[in-house]
Parts: sequence; C-alpha cells; structure tokens
Amino acid sequence: MLSSKQRAWLRSCANTMEASFHVGKEPWNQAMTDSLAELLSTHELVKAVVLKSAAEAVRTIAVQAAQTVGAEVVQVIGRRFVLYKPSEKLARLGKSLLLPL
Repeated sequence: MLSSKQRAWLRSCANTMEASFHVGKEPWNQAMTDSLAELLSTHELVKAVVLKSAAEAVRTIAVQAAQTVGAEVVQVIGRRFVLYKPSEKLARLGKSLLLPL
C-alpha cells in the first residue's frame, strides 16, 4: 500500500512519461496481462492509455490490470492511468525507484 506522499512522488515521476502500454477495444486477456507484467518487471512505473473505442470505463480497466499483475494504481486521469509495481530484478541491479518515506 502506497502512502499519499509516495503516490504524489510517483505521479510527479509519471508526469513526463509517454504512454508505453495501450488498451484497445478488446476485453482484457492473458496476452495483455503477460505484456504488462513484462513491462512492469523492467520499468516499475508504467503509463497506459485506453483508446476511446474501449467498452469499459478507464478506472475499471486500471483496477483490473493492477489486480492481474499485482501492481497498484497510482493515478487515473482521463483515458490514461499509471501503475506501479516494485521490481526485484531492478532492485538487484540497484536501479529500483527509491520511494520517499
């Protein structure tokens, strides 16, 4: 669980990021889960965009995505959302994000 200070810091980090994951009109499936999990293991912080043609609400998609990969929803604004999941791989390399306390 992220504190409000950590969430605010992650939002500021994600502010300048480009969306690296796109959700289209197809329902959430295993291929999307695998792709997002791989992306989170290498980046920890991922910004995603939901296309206008999506059948579900953006917040619903964000929560579903976070639950399937074990991440936390940092922010949902418009058609974009940000997910965070600490990466053991990056922690071993010393490249993990250092969250404020």
